[in-house]
Amino acid sequence: MEATTNHEAFLLSQRCVWVNGPVIVGAGPAGLATAACLREQGVPFIVIERADCIASLWQKRTYDRLKLHLPKQFCQLPRLPFPQEFPEYPSKKQFIQYLQSYTQKFDINPQFNETVHSARFDHTSALWRLKTESSVSGQVVEYVCQWLVVATGENAECVMPEIDGLNEFAGEVLHVSDYKSGERFKGKNVLVVGCGNSGMEVSLDLCNHQASPSMVVRSSVHVLPREIMGKSTFELAVLLMKWLPIWIVDKLMLILSWLVLGSIEKYGLKRPLMGPLELKNTTGKTPVLDIGALSKIKSGEIKVVPGIKKLNKHEVEFINGEKMGIDSVLLATGYRSNVPFWLEEKEFFGKNGFPKTPFPNGWKGKSGLYAVGFTRRGLSGVTSDAIKIAQDIGNVWRQETKQKKKPIACLRRCISHF
Repeated sequence: MEATTNHEAFLLSQRCVWVNGPVIVGAGPAGLATAACLREQGVPFIVIERADCIASLWQKRTYDRLKLHLPKQFCQLPRLPFPQEFPEYPSKKQFIQYLQSYTQKFDINPQFNETVHSARFDHTSALWRLKTESSVSGQVVEYVCQWLVVATGENAECVMPEIDGLNEFAGEVLHVSDYKSGERFKGKNVLVVGCGNSGMEVSLDLCNHQASPSMVVRSSVHVLPREIMGKSTFELAVLLMKWLPIWIVDKLMLILSWLVLGSIEKYGLKRPLMGPLELKNTTGKTPVLDIGALSKIKSGEIKVVPGIKKLNKHEVEFINGEKMGIDSVLLATGYRSNVPFWLEEKEFFGKNGFPKTPFPNGWKGKSGLYAVGFTRRGLSGVTSDAIKIAQDIGNVWRQETKQKKKPIACLRRCISHF
């Protein structure tokens, strides 16, 4: 009798839901942009989000001093510009306000606290089946739909590096996703692992709060000024690329950067052999846009140190044999896609969780599968993807609506399979 009761309880905890339109997985900027464009096309949709808010990366996993690294005109989502009173580089708080206004304007109501455990294409019914679980109620839901939009993005999961002795270290170890401010590190020696935009910016923030950061530089890195002669470096590069090949633009960028910043090699920052734009297009590695960290490196307030050999209880030993006492370790080691953990599809997405097809054609797969926000081109890439995806789905939607085709047969197959 007890077994029967448990089985009935399990069945009651599950639901099968037919979605008369696409399911969008992720309520970050990519998912919101796609939803807004679909709303304009008149296509119904559902947005599923594992967190309890929109843009959880921005709201919960970013540091307080963060600002957009690019001018706002390159970061606005489709159909809604930033308010005119916002500065050229909006703050974290302002960007979150913008996203909340965006959600209200386009009447986007994500289903929060739902984690997608699996998504597969059912060849029998020619439909997508997504199984989710609520982190609040524990209820399991299977969504069945014609289109699946993957909008979980490039930064879904923290990258935790393997460092010898990390578990033996007696001080605090923190990923940059949990870092808010350098205030709590005042007077401490902090080892910052990583020299990308996050590593540079948190090192600067630590300096401004009277901490002593040492930044681990394990590989080459391009450091560019955020602005050149009062104009955004990114905007200047975009303008030049309309007329010149990428390798010439790279050369010009490096010459202008040298004129503004001077040589960076003598401070322990070695430039890659490949130019910054070509490197970005080829590997996705973003150049650092300097907002003040380089001057702190030049003055010695931020120390540049080599790769880590191992950590001990209260110190770090570097690969060159030198040792240094430290109080805390801050891991600015980036993020990765989590798509391979839940999407049961191997043709469109690679093992790294990114579409195999290069930009600009990596937004559409087969059987109604789409990807938004995986171009490694920031929010401008998100906008481009969202517009194309919504237009593509909208064209099919209007054609099917015009022909008055209803998915009743598909729905019956769905229920019979459940």
